[in-house]
Amino acid sequence: MTTVTNGKVEYINPAGLHRNPAFSNVVMVMGPVKTVYIGGQNAVNGKGEIVGQGDIARQTEQALTNLRIALEAGGAKPEHIIKWQIYIVQGQSLQQAFETFQRVWSRQPNPPTITVLFVAGLAHPDFLVEIDAVAVVPELDY
Repeated sequence: MTTVTNGKVEYINPAGLHRNPAFSNVVMVMGPVKTVYIGGQNAVNGKGEIVGQGDIARQTEQALTNLRIALEAGGAKPEHIIKWQIYIVQGQSLQQAFETFQRVWSRQPNPPTITVLFVAGLAHPDFLVEIDAVAVVPELDY
């Protein structure tokens, strides 16, 4: 649990739900915080080029790189993420995407909640993965 003046972020894994070290089941946010919503990040680099066409691992790495840049722009850090949503095009390997995710993104002591969805397609036919996130920055951190 992260505690701040008149507010806190609490990570909960209630009895009766499977406990997984990769994610938390519930995150409660109370009190004065800054919330940063990061829209879906995909495999487009800063030059507008699609990185890793046909390669889910490389595209996941680029999406996470983009997400890290977006976090910093919002004044947040990786440990402030409380919610991930990961969209993977049907037929792509969840295993390859998840292995890349674990390699590129450091484990946090309080992992965020996570939702993974398989979708028919994304905004561009060459996109294989898209990731969005919500970060909560305690008042003392901004």
